Amino acid sequence: MGAMRKNRILATLACCLFAAGAFLWAQARKPGLWEMTATQTWQQSPFPAGVSSPFSSPMTHTTQVCLTQEQIDKYGAVVPQTRGCQVTNIVKKADGMTADMECTGAMSGKGTLESHLTDDNHAKGKVHFAGTMKMGPNAKPVEWTVESSSVFKGADCGTVKPVPTPEK
Repeated sequence: MGAMRKNRILATLACCLFAAGAFLWAQARKPGLWEMTATQTWQQSPFPAGVSSPFSSPMTHTTQVCLTQEQIDKYGAVVPQTRGCQVTNIVKKADGMTADMECTGAMSGKGTLESHLTDDNHAKGKVHFAGTMKMGPNAKPVEWTVESSSVFKGADCGTVKPVPTPEK
């Protein structure tokens, strides 16, 4: 596999996974700064066996996000803005939410999203996605899971900007 093609594939995967993970941390009912730690694992990788990839083993990352009251009121969460992906069937509950995700384009398939508060300052979430990913002229099957935990850091987001709320 050429280096340029492999880099495009990795960039597509990283973008999709970050956006899906971002959906999870914001299920709390408190606007402000949240810190999310997400771990992504592949049940089925698009890379052939033996090809080294940063996505071949569990990958964990931590990020800070700013949740607005508008996002809480409208969605119960920050809805990811990933090109080619739509979040539907959002069900807000007192202690969290569930939703579906459908993607078309470089990565096509369906996923489920869920999150719940464990207390006023902590939330846990999960995204599971199964589908295909375009790799040159072929589509390879993919399946991955992102599990996250989030901690409320404070009402002031400081320099962390909120993710824009999608227009419907």
